[in-house]
Amino acid sequence: MRWAEALDGAVAPTLTRTQIEAMLAGLSEALEAVVLGTAELTVARDAASVLVAANYRDAVAVSRSVVVICHDLVADICPTTAGPNYERIRDRAVLTAAEFAAGFTAALRTAALAEQEATLVATLAAAQEAEAKRQLSEARFAAVFAGASVGIGTIDVTGKVLDANLAMAEMLGLPVELMPGRAVDELLGPANIGYAFAELQRLLSGASDRFRLETEHLRPDGAITTIDLSMSAVRDSAGQVRFLIGVAVDITERKQLADRLWHDANHDSLTGLPNRTLFFDRLANASPPIGVCYLDLDGFKEINDVWGHTVGDKVLRVVGERLRAAVGPVDGLVARLGGDEFIVLIEKCTGAGKLAEVSGWLSQALVEAMEVEGHLVTVAASIGTVFLDDVPTAPDQLMHAADTAMYRNKAAQTMRESRFRQRK
Repeated sequence: MRWAEALDGAVAPTLTRTQIEAMLAGLSEALEAVVLGTAELTVARDAASVLVAANYRDAVAVSRSVVVICHDLVADICPTTAGPNYERIRDRAVLTAAEFAAGFTAALRTAALAEQEATLVATLAAAQEAEAKRQLSEARFAAVFAGASVGIGTIDVTGKVLDANLAMAEMLGLPVELMPGRAVDELLGPANIGYAFAELQRLLSGASDRFRLETEHLRPDGAITTIDLSMSAVRDSAGQVRFLIGVAVDITERKQLADRLWHDANHDSLTGLPNRTLFFDRLANASPPIGVCYLDLDGFKEINDVWGHTVGDKVLRVVGERLRAAVGPVDGLVARLGGDEFIVLIEKCTGAGKLAEVSGWLSQALVEAMEVEGHLVTVAASIGTVFLDDVPTAPDQLMHAADTAMYRNKAAQTMRESRFRQRK
């Protein structure tokens, strides 16, 4: 089975090879139904959760699975790219892969947070029991402290480090032997004094009992580490704060993976432009007045028919690059809606005249012929524009207005070309 072979090396020790193949066979059927449109996209998220539950937690597991969905699964459904449903199946597969990746990230985070919470509870229980028995020093050096894979540290009521394990020191980029006895603000340095330090002061003053946050830490070597930090106050029988205990997890790679998966889910895989989802999100939060240019390429179908989809895909990439460069002066957002349809959002647009000027830039950007695969290709676009003083409460109405304006433009262009041919 190709998926099982692709996941070789992304170890799932709780399952045998037979069990893995049986699990993946079921997931493949579910994902195929999503790609075909007979199942909801949420099924892809559920499939990713099953994979994480089976202990596939390495980033390579999701990257290889995305390749299987976007390549192997599409090839099984559409053996040839010339089929009438190929583009629809391919686009649906990209959406399925994005949902799968998002589900994988969510499930991975849930599992990691559960493990972190269990470690924190165990550490606090051990420390409090030791305090009750007046064995604070044994608690600080308990096995859960020294051997934990997560960073653990304790701080006294004056803000000085009592102790820290090796994992904490490595996370902060500091020698573990130099940490005890030094003030937290001295160890962190000015670049890292911020919200986390303010919360630490609240703990020390007794104003709060615990906090949890994600923070970026600038290490002495210049590297930036993203840390999930939990800190709690340990009190004596009279309710006085005796010391603080912190548990930290290095989530740098997970954060980078989440950022990459978010980018992939919100950008067109062919052109790299924002996709429909990101466009509507930006539209809903745009700063008015706004202008929208809706573009539909003229003659693109003939390019695909004459030279094939490979040339057509490269033409779309060049078009995307030219449109993005054209709106640079007004910092416009260029998105690909799908097929040969593009849309441009201009925030704080100064008026309909400015929008017409931007439309002219877009048209002019496509005038020059492009050389693709040895072919000299020329493509134009029909453009519809809409100017609004406020962000629309019903984006569908905006899209309908832009679409209508674009088709009026296309009809007018066709009529002008017809009259020109008649005069000739």
